[in-house]
Amino acid sequence: MATALKDKLGNDYGAPMDVLAALFDARGWALDTHADEELGGEIQGAWVKYQVRAVLRPEDGVLQLICLPDIRVGKDRLPCAYELLGLVNEQVWLGHFDIWSHGRVLVYRHGALLPDGGMLSVGQAQALIESAVDECDRFYPAFQFALWGNKSPADALEAAMIDAAGEA
Repeated sequence: MATALKDKLGNDYGAPMDVLAALFDARGWALDTHADEELGGEIQGAWVKYQVRAVLRPEDGVLQLICLPDIRVGKDRLPCAYELLGLVNEQVWLGHFDIWSHGRVLVYRHGALLPDGGMLSVGQAQALIESAVDECDRFYPAFQFALWGNKSPADALEAAMIDAAGEA
């Protein structure tokens, strides 16, 4: 990170795309795109590999993280998917799920405001990515149950949210 800085606590900060690229590299995650204001890669989740994109809008001081769980919604399943989105988004504290109108692709998005100077810490980058992958992992089964298993949105969410007691 050529533009790295340290704060009073010793945390590393840098240009957001540099910090994210370094994090992908350190974790061994595939980094398939790196432009001045956008990068992307692939991260293995609990269920599937997720396409993760980061888009920087420096003029607004915003970094948007996008996670794609590779779910396309058929036209006939859109009403079910939108009902499930409403239920799922009630459970999400940061970010939200949506269906892109172009291609009907399920997407998780989270916009992070960057402080003056537009720097991002390694810890912030890690938290953004972990949060996105965790939320996609948490709700992926609900979308499967509703879209492919023909469960009602409420039943799909309930089935997906059952936590196993103990460990196998």
